Amino acid sequence: MPRVTLENLADYARYVLAQAESCSANYPLTRAVRLPGLTLTAQLNPGGLADAVASGFIAARDDEAPADACRIFVAHPGIDGIAAPESWGNSPFTQHGFASRLAEAGLRGNHYHDLDFWQFYDPDRRVGVQLMTAEDSFPPWEPGAPLRPFLHWEYAARGMRLAHAGSLGIGGKGVLLAGSGGAGKSGTVVAGLLNGLDSVGDDYVLIDLAEDVTAHPLFATLKQDPEGFRRLGLKERLGSHGPLNWQGKYQFRVDDIAARPIPGRLDMIALMVPHISGGEASSITPVSRKDAMIALAPSGIAQMPGERESGFRFFSDLTRRLPCYRLSLGTRPDEIAGTIADFITRGAP
Repeated sequence: MPRVTLENLADYARYVLAQAESCSANYPLTRAVRLPGLTLTAQLNPGGLADAVASGFIAARDDEAPADACRIFVAHPGIDGIAAPESWGNSPFTQHGFASRLAEAGLRGNHYHDLDFWQFYDPDRRVGVQLMTAEDSFPPWEPGAPLRPFLHWEYAARGMRLAHAGSLGIGGKGVLLAGSGGAGKSGTVVAGLLNGLDSVGDDYVLIDLAEDVTAHPLFATLKQDPEGFRRLGLKERLGSHGPLNWQGKYQFRVDDIAARPIPGRLDMIALMVPHISGGEASSITPVSRKDAMIALAPSGIAQMPGERESGFRFFSDLTRRLPCYRLSLGTRPDEIAGTIADFITRGAP
């Protein structure tokens, strides 16, 4: 096949999907994980990505019976019958044009040029393929949230979204934490977990607006830079903590530090935008819906390929439904956690 362009993109996607399915008996491993309303099955080779799929999710509880299943093939040369991925041609590439052309064909997709890394998904059949040049040739962020675009496309088809946000809660109620890198979001989630609060995840949580605003767990990963790791006492808590990841952060699991089993959902009562204030005590004050939208939507849309327009509508609806606040972070993790717990249990200050 010639190099890929917008003109032959849909044909290439169908070819890659058909090739991956036709070789289904040639994948050495099958990994299955139960997620909210979904069983995700991945067929792939042993290695780092297989390990990430096996350990990178928070499995749904037994009483949360999945209604659907999706199947993802992680394909590359070395698996019998799989051809090397093609490269993008000389024609201009834009994410919007790429996604629109696939959507016209009823498909979804993503392309990372530096590695000739392709992801295609057929939402009608719930079948996807991740095509790579080799079994370890994936972007460095992939192990932290494995197969994330496929889950984004699957849940978006149901009117749900993966939000780039953290979460903390108590007694089944919670707050959503949104903000850019360095704002203190991840440190706040860890501080809460270390001081008795619950979480359904940091970085990415699944949001459903069908009735109330509910957040559900998907990915198990937490991350902290060395300074935060030291300040929060995680070295003593976790012992062995492995090497730094591609962002220069330590990576570990939510349930490594959670006081209780991860809840299957939290009913969100507010959206909070954390920032490091420099003051000793934490405080919570109202913030405009516009500022909350700026903190939540851009990264949540930029990091999720396709579904751009529906994403803006979704996050706009979410910020209309939830009261929005600025969380000015103090210096002590226990005091931060206590401030959030008081807010959830007693209501807005």
